[in-house]
This record gives sequence, structure tokens and C-alpha cells, in this order.
Amino acid sequence: MSDQNPYEKLGVSEDASFEEIQDTRNRLVEEYSGDSKRLEMIEVAYDAVLMDRLRMRQEGKIKVPERIRFPERREQVPPLESPVPKKQSPPWLQRMVDKPTTLDVVVPGVWYLGLSANSLFYRTQGDQILQLMLVLGVGVSIYFLNRKESRFGRAVLLTLVGLIVGLVVGGLIASPLVEQLQSANFTTNQFASVVTFILLWLICSFLK
Repeated sequence: MSDQNPYEKLGVSEDASFEEIQDTRNRLVEEYSGDSKRLEMIEVAYDAVLMDRLRMRQEGKIKVPERIRFPERREQVPPLESPVPKKQSPPWLQRMVDKPTTLDVVVPGVWYLGLSANSLFYRTQGDQILQLMLVLGVGVSIYFLNRKESRFGRAVLLTLVGLIVGLVVGGLIASPLVEQLQSANFTTNQFASVVTFILLWLICSFLK
């Protein structure tokens, strides 16, 4: 056995490819994993084959790939990272939020822009004009919400919530701005109406 050349010890031919030599060495190591003496002989033979191939490469007879000569330098392919799942909004929110088209946003926006302009710049005694504008704003909101899914009751409910919240929030915001509003010749009610129209526009454009 000691007279055998390293190729014979590994059980490969001298013209075997590097892949064949590598596969044979790995198979023998696995086969004799409990036999330390046999494993040592396999490693010695394997190293001798690599040295012989290196000599042949230096003589220009073959080209030894780096991954065979230096297996420890073999490029480690990083494990594929599992894509991070996108955080989805709660189902109840998905049922409420709409994905409007540009037209669905612009058309109500034009309505509420006109109502806001009339509320701010049309002068009349008392708050009659504001009340009329708010009634029109409520109607616009109900119309566009009901047009989406034909759920009139839901459209009315969302619109009334928007109306109440808009007037309350608008009044709270306007309170510390009374002097500035008076200098601009606007009343608190006018400011609250504009805030309400903005909220109603958001509701009828982005909710369903």
C-alpha cells in the first residue's frame, strides 16, 4: 500500500478532474470517519495530489483553480435574507380607507374650495351664509361617499362625524387666533367652517 502513488491511494486516475478528486476525498472522509489512521492516509494522499497538481501548474501543464488549491478561501455565499413582511394595516382600517383616483380627489376638492371661498369672502348679516355653505358641504360629502359603495347610512354617519369634529376642532384652533382673524376681517365661525370643509373633503375622498 505504501508503494502506491497518492492518486492510487485516493482511488482516482492521474488525469482525473479536480472535481473528481475533491468528491472522492470527501466521500472517503465520510466513509472512514471513525478510522483516524485511514483518514490521515487519505489527507496525506490528497495533499500530495494537490502538490503534484501545483507543480504541474507551475510547469504550465494545467491550471489549478483557486477553489481547489485553497478550499478555505472559497467564497461563502451569504444566506438569502427572507424578505421582511410589510406591515399591513388592520382589517377594519383597510375596509374604511379608499384608494381614490385623481378625479375622486380633485372633484370634491373643487367643490369644497368653492364653499370655503364663499364662506370666507361672501359677506352677509349673521351666519346664514355659513349655514347654507355647511348644508351644501354635508350634501357633497354624502353624495361622493354614497357613490362609492351605495351605502347611504354609512355616508350620512361619516359625514355627520366629520361635520361635528370639524366644527369643534376648528373652534378650538380659532380661539387663540381671534385677534389675527379679526385683523383679517374673518370670524371664528368662518374659520371653523373652512376647517370643517377640509375634513369633509378628506373623508369623502379617502374613506369609503
